[in-house]
Amino acid sequence: MSSSASARKQLIALAERGFEGPWPHARGEFTGGARPASVLVLFGVLDGLAAERGDHDLAVPADLDVLLLARAATLRSHAGQVAFPGGRAEDGEDAVAAALREAVEETGLDAAGVEVLGAFGELPMPVSNHVVTPVLGWWARPTPVRVVDVAESAHVFRAPVADLLDPANRFTTVLRRGNQTWRGPGFHVHDGDLTHLVWGFTAGILDAMFDQLGWTEHWDRDRELGIA
Repeated sequence: MSSSASARKQLIALAERGFEGPWPHARGEFTGGARPASVLVLFGVLDGLAAERGDHDLAVPADLDVLLLARAATLRSHAGQVAFPGGRAEDGEDAVAAALREAVEETGLDAAGVEVLGAFGELPMPVSNHVVTPVLGWWARPTPVRVVDVAESAHVFRAPVADLLDPANRFTTVLRRGNQTWRGPGFHVHDGDLTHLVWGFTAGILDAMFDQLGWTEHWDRDRELGIA
């Protein structure tokens, strides 16, 4: 892929065909009535910052990015985790409207600059008893983003996709609780001087998308990182 325009076309094609089915670590059973929620998976072109590696070996443009945030450490669920902007839908609100509203509330972006490419099928998040719709977007007219509410988010940042794809930043996460073990994809992502860990639901969506877009670079799946 040679340009961001090509990346956008590939994302549109993925939105049209959808995911090829849920990935194993996203499956689960609910204990009660699952509540609808949405996340905004927003790709764009990052001004003034490119991937850390030289662009001679990149599968994507060096300036292609995805919007992420680090959740506040004080939240009751998924505290401190890196996630897409998103949250629970309000009564009568569809998945796209919920994703855009939550993104505005969490990051301060101007929703008028977001081109919605499509929505994927619902995915289970049993740990919080939600069923989540990923909404795929292209940031046609980017606007500044920030932490809007410190009770909700600790950081808001745009991560170069090529850095996420870098094999040096990829590993398999291992979470053990009692006699159960869960394994899934993980990424290290850099936000200025900070290095965040992306795992769980958010990493699962990124991993599946990268695979199905043909962007994934070979990485060492035997390299493991334990989750506390």
